Amino acid sequence: VKSDSSKGKPPDFSESGPSDPKLFAANKKLPEHQEETANQRSSGPADVGLQEVLEEHQLSLRRRCERVTEGSDEAGSRTLLNRIYTELYITEGQSEEVNTQHEVRQLETTSKTKRLHDAPIRCQDIFKALPEQHGAIRVVLTNGVAGAGKTFSVLKFTLDWAEGLENQDVHVVLLLSFRELNLIRDEQHSLLTLLRVFYPTFQKLPAEKLAVWKLLFIFDGLDESRLSLDFSSSQLVSEVTQRSSVKVLLTSLIKGNLLPSALVWITSRPA
Repeated sequence: VKSDSSKGKPPDFSESGPSDPKLFAANKKLPEHQEETANQRSSGPADVGLQEVLEEHQLSLRRRCERVTEGSDEAGSRTLLNRIYTELYITEGQSEEVNTQHEVRQLETTSKTKRLHDAPIRCQDIFKALPEQHGAIRVVLTNGVAGAGKTFSVLKFTLDWAEGLENQDVHVVLLLSFRELNLIRDEQHSLLTLLRVFYPTFQKLPAEKLAVWKLLFIFDGLDESRLSLDFSSSQLVSEVTQRSSVKVLLTSLIKGNLLPSALVWITSRPA
């Protein structure tokens, strides 16, 4: 969770990042499975009704992520993700879209075969600061060419969370694609009603829970966005029940005005 002391300037999507990116390989083996459910989390929700909501949400994500279509044939047969998934090689470095600050990490996906002597990092660990880094990482932007495996990494991260394998300090993972968000770009929503559009289970979720739980928002496919995200605009929202345009909601969430403790992961192709 982002602490007050780790809050820096919000990400600037117009400035470039550092010119000397440090490289990392993401080829560690997954740890041995240790059964861990939401009931066993140290700070998870106690209400039985809310626990049912979370379990339904996890089941929905498992169904969504456990099988994938290989290649470009959307009509092809679906394969178990865990059967074909290989770790991406991830570099930490520059992007022209997001300015790297102490709480924003930029990653690029490249060939796994390159520079295997560098320190390894798994996609499940992208929000974990390195020993030489100070402060929490709140926003991650992953850049990679088409077919590099960005979406598969997102699905793997989400599936591992939903199965109780990884990142169990996060209460809720919310996976949203920009293709989906484009469909409602002209509508007015609060963050709560927007989530209910894509996750009907959240109809039972009280608004105040969004502010106290540790949430992780994954926005897949920024390059496909039809939303004009203006990070210099002063038009922002700070309450989960405050209605606005979808682009203002996303801007407010990424900048940290809305749910400042929430984690945000964005994937994109290079500009």
